[in-house]
Amino acid sequence: MKENFKSGFVTLIGRPNVGKSTLMNRLIGQKIAITSNKPQTTRNKIQTVFTNDDGQIIFLDTPGIHKAKNKLGEYMVNVAERTLKEVDVVMWLVEPTDYIGAGEQHIIETLKGVKTPVILIINKIDTVPKEDVLKYIDVYRRVYDFAEIIPVSAIKGSNTDTVIEQIFKYLPYGPCYYDEDTITDQPMKQIVAELIREKSLKCLDEEVPHGIAVYIDKMSFRKGGQIADIDATIVCERDSHKGIIIGKGGVMLKKIGSAARYEIERLVECKVNLKLWVKVKKEWRDSEFYLKNFGYDGKE
Repeated sequence: MKENFKSGFVTLIGRPNVGKSTLMNRLIGQKIAITSNKPQTTRNKIQTVFTNDDGQIIFLDTPGIHKAKNKLGEYMVNVAERTLKEVDVVMWLVEPTDYIGAGEQHIIETLKGVKTPVILIINKIDTVPKEDVLKYIDVYRRVYDFAEIIPVSAIKGSNTDTVIEQIFKYLPYGPCYYDEDTITDQPMKQIVAELIREKSLKCLDEEVPHGIAVYIDKMSFRKGGQIADIDATIVCERDSHKGIIIGKGGVMLKKIGSAARYEIERLVECKVNLKLWVKVKKEWRDSEFYLKNFGYDGKE
């Protein structure tokens, strides 16, 4: 290991749907965080690891900071806001616009109580004329004293190398916390559950909103490791939702299953035999018991 090796923790914050998970997957070079064009896709703090010759960055992809509507919402916001004080660098993602809305104002107020250097990432610059980007940088520069402002396109990968360089500028010298080939601290089961949830969100469109969770009942590898057997349950809040998730003659559940199986096979690098069930747990997002059961522990 080099003598001037740097290491530290970086959190990604931003309103739901600004591309935090897409950026993190891009920086890591592998899909860990689930992406979807629906808000509140990320519910837990996901830890991913980037290592190169200069050092190691541990990214925490937190849930979006927003005004909470239920216990799950409160849990998500608490996780996000507490993380700000525990890291070496805060990366705040925004969309390219010269209008700073209420959601952004709320984040600016939250950041004012934090001493950590904040790097502003203006994402999705591929969606606006190049000459407008400077204007957006200027608008943000006036409202907060950012350590750096970097325009990027996470989806196209433009300027993402600069993000890594600038983060290292603000990290302390330190040890390698994880092996060089580690890319996440998430248990495999949790990543698999998240992939199934991602495919459910994509396939179901607007019909069943965020009221679904997924847990893995069983995950085992057959002798020789050529086939993985996975049983998983999709939990929803209403009987009517259950019908939609299963679909006519089970067609929707099959669609979710085959989309998820494709991604899981890429992850575990073997054939996957995936079985899905659907259960109704009324109002689970407001139940401490279910939140805990599905991995959202407010006491953490």
